[in-house]
Amino acid sequence: MSDNNLRKKTSYLQLFIFILTLFFLQISCSQTDDQVMNNEDYYVAAYVWPSCHHDERFGDMLWPEGIGEWEVIKKGTPRFEGHYQPKVPLWGYEMDDDPEVVEKWIDAATDHGVNVFIFDWYWFDGGPFLESSLNNGFLGARNNEKMEFYVMWANHDVRRNYWNVHKYEDDTSVLWEGAADMNDFKEVVDRVINQYFKRPNYFKIEGKPVFHVFSPDNLVRGLGGLERTKDALEYFRDETKKAGFDGLHVQFRAGGGMEPGLLNRNLSEGKKINEITSYLGVNSVTKYNWGHDQDYIRLGTETIKKRERLDAALTVPYFPNVSIGWDDTPRFPHKGKEHVTYYNKSPESFAAFLQKAKEYCDQRPAEPNLITLFSWNEFVEGSYLLPCMKYGFQHLEAVKKVMSGEYDPYSD
Repeated sequence: MSDNNLRKKTSYLQLFIFILTLFFLQISCSQTDDQVMNNEDYYVAAYVWPSCHHDERFGDMLWPEGIGEWEVIKKGTPRFEGHYQPKVPLWGYEMDDDPEVVEKWIDAATDHGVNVFIFDWYWFDGGPFLESSLNNGFLGARNNEKMEFYVMWANHDVRRNYWNVHKYEDDTSVLWEGAADMNDFKEVVDRVINQYFKRPNYFKIEGKPVFHVFSPDNLVRGLGGLERTKDALEYFRDETKKAGFDGLHVQFRAGGGMEPGLLNRNLSEGKKINEITSYLGVNSVTKYNWGHDQDYIRLGTETIKKRERLDAALTVPYFPNVSIGWDDTPRFPHKGKEHVTYYNKSPESFAAFLQKAKEYCDQRPAEPNLITLFSWNEFVEGSYLLPCMKYGFQHLEAVKKVMSGEYDPYSD
């Protein structure tokens, strides 16, 4: 064989080995990408309380200092030894309708495994309220495509002294009722579809935009009974389909009692929980928070028992919820230690319950892996992931550790 032919065969062999190496490298990279996707196969959705900015409609009436509910949060006072009040955000008392502020939120959230925001969304007195955090802050953020979002219609009643006891003191009269009639409901539907559903990063399940209802009771009460509520939700579905979507995913908040339920007995018209979900076309159920107990571990353990009973009763998916704590003393001067979740509250105990929520999802592979967290920024109720001066990034680091699979229940 000539030296020239030998060199040619050697070159062909080297080229073949190079191409083969690229092929296996591509397979290896593809497998790595799949592994990364599997690690990110969870929707970790934190509720956003959008009160810390000046609202154009009612801001002067509720929070005259012009900084929204920071006015109340900053006036929090310790009620017992070791009570962390006032709560101090690590980045300061920043306005939640500032897109540069929310850009930091989005980076911090997504860097630690939180990939969905659920915005509390209000409709009072014929129009929206506290909408600017979502409209200006989140949707104005240059990096908002990194996250998905959806809205929870926070259709609960509001008493005058609930959001600013320093101004209204003992005035417990109702400022706004959360129940809305069909005329208001149609305006809500139009606004939500056109302003939010059509955003490319609006959160969907099976192609259907998710619409979360905080108070099923007020929904039924305002619309005038179960039959009219069924008709209203059917109208909502039809309008959503007209807008080009596969349908509407209706999510209800479950009540806090041990017995599984979605509606008060006087509104359920004798229907049981699955008859209600079927009749109204409810697609899923979750919670907003755990409520209150002085002992965090006892509260979480009790919540898991409630979750088990709900899951056993429901024929639609129940998505687990994890709370960080409870302390609404800034809103209520008369409250003391017995009203605060204080004992055994720590980033470590939060991580343990988040791990249990993740395991709950893993046991239901046919359902979306959605976990709701209370909350991103509820400083006024003492339950937040947003870094503060006491805990820093510890709660966010706990989310990252659990959701990345680094959490070790044998050692953590």
